[in-house]
Amino acid sequence: MLSPKERFDLLERDLVAKPPRITVHQGLPFALFRYDPDTEWDVRKQAKLLAVRLSKTGKEVVFISLADLLWKAIDDCEGLDAVVQLERERGFESAQEQVTTYLSDEDWQPLPRMLAEKMRSLDPQKNIVFLMRAGAMAPAIYQMSRLLEGMHGLTLIPTILFYPGTVEGNTGLRFMGSQAAASSSSYRIKIYS
Repeated sequence: MLSPKERFDLLERDLVAKPPRITVHQGLPFALFRYDPDTEWDVRKQAKLLAVRLSKTGKEVVFISLADLLWKAIDDCEGLDAVVQLERERGFESAQEQVTTYLSDEDWQPLPRMLAEKMRSLDPQKNIVFLMRAGAMAPAIYQMSRLLEGMHGLTLIPTILFYPGTVEGNTGLRFMGSQAAASSSSYRIKIYS
């Protein structure tokens, strides 16, 4: 396993390569940068520094917060008060399931559609997206593998998902290091781990 600095260095080399070397499957220009959840603040700082270095090569990094998209979906659907009321009446699990529905159901605000809309005006030759604040989806609001699968074919913008998680065995990842979160190895993208 590489150190965080080594992973950032490798990611930078892959992003400035011509063509960029982050893509494993056509139609899914995503990669995942895994980091230990307790290093969130340092990773955010290092991501900003990487964005500055990339700007010197003609690339423009656009930061998109998954936390912001989560709150937007709640607001656009039934609002926070409805979620709070549901939690009071039926408990945390029911409230979490409702928010998952907001982010999953086509009749509400599916997260892949919201993300694709945010990225629509970007230029794949110039822009790179850093998806940050995935921890807002904990403990089990929305699986990141589901988001990436949902984005298949929706964008050509090189995108890095900053994933707070731990390594499980040789190939699995555990979101936020939670024992309650299922280990996942279903990512079909390059993982910087």
